Amino acid sequence: MHTVLKKLTRFLVLGLLFFLPKEKKIRIDRWLRGKEECRKLKLADAVIVSFGKSGRTWVRVMLSRFYQVQHGLSERHLIGFDNLHRKNAAIPKLFFTHDNYIKDYTGNRDTKADFYDKKVVLLIRNPLDVAVSQFFQWKYRMRPGKKALNQYPQHGMDIPIYDFVMDREAGLEKIIDYLNLWASESERVGDLLIVRYEDLRADTGAALQRIVDFIGTPGTAEQINEAVRFASIDNMRSMETKRTFWLSGSRMVAKDKSNPNSFKVRKAKVGGYRDYFDDAQIETMTELLNRRLDPVFGYTSPPEGTAQVSGA
Repeated sequence: MHTVLKKLTRFLVLGLLFFLPKEKKIRIDRWLRGKEECRKLKLADAVIVSFGKSGRTWVRVMLSRFYQVQHGLSERHLIGFDNLHRKNAAIPKLFFTHDNYIKDYTGNRDTKADFYDKKVVLLIRNPLDVAVSQFFQWKYRMRPGKKALNQYPQHGMDIPIYDFVMDREAGLEKIIDYLNLWASESERVGDLLIVRYEDLRADTGAALQRIVDFIGTPGTAEQINEAVRFASIDNMRSMETKRTFWLSGSRMVAKDKSNPNSFKVRKAKVGGYRDYFDDAQIETMTELLNRRLDPVFGYTSPPEGTAQVSGA
């Protein structure tokens, strides 16, 4: 209810400021969103941070089912901050964030000071796969207001996927900058677990076990296995179609059931970016990744090598 009231307040404030220039309204909107995110950040028992399209929804569904089974709750409620905590105080308050707006409120743009004293799970994924998934998110799922709010190409523009990925404000370089800042600040975050999407795909149960152990809510093998089963690709797509989590808004709802690219769960493929580019384009993108991304994450040369980090 508090979140609903905050959203309503934000809409009312922005409505009253209709006369302001678009850029100023965007700054105010981001500040208001950052203020609400800071409130949740301070209250959270743990934080799940990721750039968009890095597997956050998958992890959210697994954690939801894990706590549902552990505490005998209905499977229809997707965990969102404190909603499951209010049903059972043993379930932690988990704050899921893409870390988009907090800096607009605190001013901490060049550090992760806002997270220094928090328990943080950082979900990461090969930036090339992220950039491709972001393209489909922008094209088929992202609302026009969100595109403007986060400096993505304008709604309705016809942009080839390669041009989107190479766009400085929307594509690969934006993702690299995001990860590099977390890499440079990782030692200052007191309690940090780095989880790669690729490791989640390789051994989902083991990765989920690491996450719940880190959060401080260990479970049985049966609970982990059920969470993994529930969050399988096929079942998540089925839940999108059936609107299983309709109470969670549009997060797990297919925009167009006839278009597989409009689903939240699209391909979930490691290295799937290669399906969309020719060899010269892949070479250019890979060179950019190798030149600019901090190697600590394991996505630079050798590009498809074994994981250099699965946790920190």
